[in-house]
This record gives sequence, C-alpha cells and structure tokens, in this order.
Amino acid sequence: MGKTVLTVDSITARYGPVEVLHGITLQVNEGEIVSLLGANGAGKTTLLNCICGLHGDKEGKIRFRDTDITHVPAELVVPRGMAHVPERRQIFSTLTVEDNLWLGASHRMPKTSKKEIAKEMETVYERFPILAERKWQLGGTLSGGQQQMLAIGRALLSRPQLLLLDEPSLGLAPLIAKEILTIVQEIRSEWGTTVLLVEQNARAALAISDRAYVLSTGTVMLEGKADEISNDPRVQSAYLGSSHEAV
Repeated sequence: MGKTVLTVDSITARYGPVEVLHGITLQVNEGEIVSLLGANGAGKTTLLNCICGLHGDKEGKIRFRDTDITHVPAELVVPRGMAHVPERRQIFSTLTVEDNLWLGASHRMPKTSKKEIAKEMETVYERFPILAERKWQLGGTLSGGQQQMLAIGRALLSRPQLLLLDEPSLGLAPLIAKEILTIVQEIRSEWGTTVLLVEQNARAALAISDRAYVLSTGTVMLEGKADEISNDPRVQSAYLGSSHEAV
C-alpha cells in the first residue's frame, strides 16, 4: 500500500440548516482508484466538493499529503496537486478544445514554459485522438463523451497527484461510458495518478477500483476492498441488480 494521499477525518457538511454529511471518514492511498458509491442524495458530490474546496460550510479535517486543506479555497487546492472533474463536465463551451486544455495548465505558468506544456498537451492528444482532430472546434459542439474526454484532459494538464472524478459516465451511451472508465484505469497506470471516483454504475466502478466506500444518507455504510464490496449482499441487492444501476 502506498503512502496516504488524502485523509478525510469526521467531515460534517451543511447546506444552510440542513446537515448532509455526518462525520465522514476515509482515506485514499497513492496509486489507488477508490470509488464512492451510494444512492442519489447520499452525499457523494458534496463530499468531493468539500475535499476540493468548493463547499465551505463544513467541520472536521481534510489532509492532502501532509497538509491540512480543510479550509483552503479551490483555486489554491489545484496548485497543490489536486484536480476535480465535476459532474456534467463543465467545460468552457465557447472556447476551443485547445483553449480549454491550456486553461488546465494555466496555474503552472510562468514557472512551466509554454513549450513544456505544449509537449504535455501532445501527450493528452495521443491519449484522446478525437480531441486532436477537433482541437479548433468549440467545446460546446463536442458530443457528451468527447466533452468528458476534454474535461479529463484539461484536469491532467494541471499535473494532479489526485484526480477527483464525479460521475464521468453520466448521460453517456454504454459503450462510450465503458471507454471512459477504461481511460480512468489507463490514467492510473500510465500517468501514475491516484483517483477518487464517484460513478453511477456501481458494477463498472468496482471493476476498476482497488477499494470502495458506500455512502448512505451522509454516512459511510460500508468500506473495503472492491471485490469484498462487490460480494456484499447489501451492495448486491441495492446496487448490483443491473449492470446499469444508478447509484
């Protein structure tokens, strides 16, 4: 097991007076793919937003590497080595593919030269050939799957040690969704990037993960190795009845 990259310790989060996370504790180790599973409304997206600094009304402690980032705003979390691909991609639809990618590396300039970033961008284009073909198209003209590839490519250009992925297959055709999750595996193996994954297809997520946490109404109901979670009767009945079960 690698060194711990992320530690979430007793995180409680609120939207106004409503508490939606109730003392969540988890950890992610270097080189892992860890999945967060649970029904809609379980708190998965809120937890990711807490981790990356987008949700401020929280208590507890979040450590990234050896640094307390509990109350560090999102714009300062990214330069520390964490990237977040939000639900529904949120690319810049009126900018070209190329410009979207440049924005992913913007915080690294001027310390990193444009020549070096351009070289890394070529690596992203090799990983996603369709983006290379459409580099001058506006992001909003891409298909859903292509936009997801663009969002992931943009995140990779920030050179993250930890990649947070929120529902990367949401709204995609099954074959495209399968391709996206295969890409997640390849990012881990080729780039050495640690991944915390929220994914609607529990079966597919567990198939590519090392470990998983199952959330239920803002608490951790179950945690363990992915194969153990897959074989747990509670998970099988709630989430694995269909290969396309949304969680």
